[in-house]
Amino acid sequence: MNSQPMSTTGHHWWEAERRRTTAVQQGATAAGWVLLLLGVMGFVPVFTPGFSGISFAGNDTTAELFGVFEVSVLSNLVHLVLGVLGLIMGWMVAASRAYLLGVGAFFALLGLYGLIVADSSALDFMPTNWTIDLLHLGIGLVMIALGLVLHTKLPKESEARGEGDFGETNRGAAR
Repeated sequence: MNSQPMSTTGHHWWEAERRRTTAVQQGATAAGWVLLLLGVMGFVPVFTPGFSGISFAGNDTTAELFGVFEVSVLSNLVHLVLGVLGLIMGWMVAASRAYLLGVGAFFALLGLYGLIVADSSALDFMPTNWTIDLLHLGIGLVMIALGLVLHTKLPKESEARGEGDFGETNRGAAR
């Protein structure tokens, strides 16, 4: 059996490819996975007590993700769509930044909207309680911060392979 690594640097080819993404792409992809996961869990009764009373939209739902965050079919679909969008846009650098800033602004505004609009208002099309409103506001602000802070430059090829200044691997293994 051959015990030699698949490449001369001791890394597998997929590790180098994974490192050839920018931080902003990784941020958009991570945000996409989180939103996708929240959208899926909103449809799973074990994560959503009161699921039998879920409404399509509005504040008359009894379904609460983790027993805390009110959800509806519409809110779950929004999370699913924006999650998939994050996974797709995470493939491109400029699109990743636009996703983090745009979707972040959407969630921040949605959180503010929920805090301002009364629960019994005709304008209340999404489930709102202070926990979900603060969560949306927090998600929005974190996504905006990631979009502003994360870099868009690819690492050098030697860094992507894990090599130091003298061609050694960063793992410290002498060959």
